[in-house]
Amino acid sequence: MRPEAAGGSFRCEATMERELRARGFRAVAGVDEVGRGALFGPVVAAAVILSPDRPVRGLNDSKLLEPERREVLAERIRERACAWSIAAVDSATIDSINIYQASRLAMRMAVSRLRPAPDFLLVDAISIDLPLPQRGLIKGDMRCHAIAAASIVAKVYRDQCMRVWDEVFPEYGLASHKGYSTPEHCRAIEEHGVTPLHRLSFEPVALRSLFPVKYDLQMELFDTAGAA
Repeated sequence: MRPEAAGGSFRCEATMERELRARGFRAVAGVDEVGRGALFGPVVAAAVILSPDRPVRGLNDSKLLEPERREVLAERIRERACAWSIAAVDSATIDSINIYQASRLAMRMAVSRLRPAPDFLLVDAISIDLPLPQRGLIKGDMRCHAIAAASIVAKVYRDQCMRVWDEVFPEYGLASHKGYSTPEHCRAIEEHGVTPLHRLSFEPVALRSLFPVKYDLQMELFDTAGAA
């Protein structure tokens, strides 16, 4: 199903999950990705099937939560969820197939690793190539508990990865900006060049690389994919 349009303000609730369970679905998974716009490292997706009997209070879009709060919620989600999984697609694959397709691949991998397997997918914005009923929601991580849970788990995992890589490449400040296009990161790229884990198809990485990958307007691929 194509993502559906949504306007106005949102409140993160479990309404959609309850409606789907009332229709007979028993394993509704929320799916989301993080790191789409970063210049360094993988795009990470998570899939979560929340338990109606063990709710996690305070779920919301991971970007709206303080880091400490995300850590607490991620632990609670992992403890209380019926199932959760994580998948990552590396920078070389992103450069090879583009960020839109890499995001969809990471989501598909995360869903495929869920045990028990889901019978319905609630996805943030885009569709997944799996033979499962699904519903794409614009701003889904701000509207739906299951998608918000997936965004939190994915964000906490990717941030942990960036702290590890910060020890390998300390000149770039990865622990602070998590690989995104901040002035600090761009200055580090200009001064030290690019690492093997930078995305060669993203500016300003491509401008500093001896072997740039040509993908014009990477982030606009999401806008041309039918998302409403």
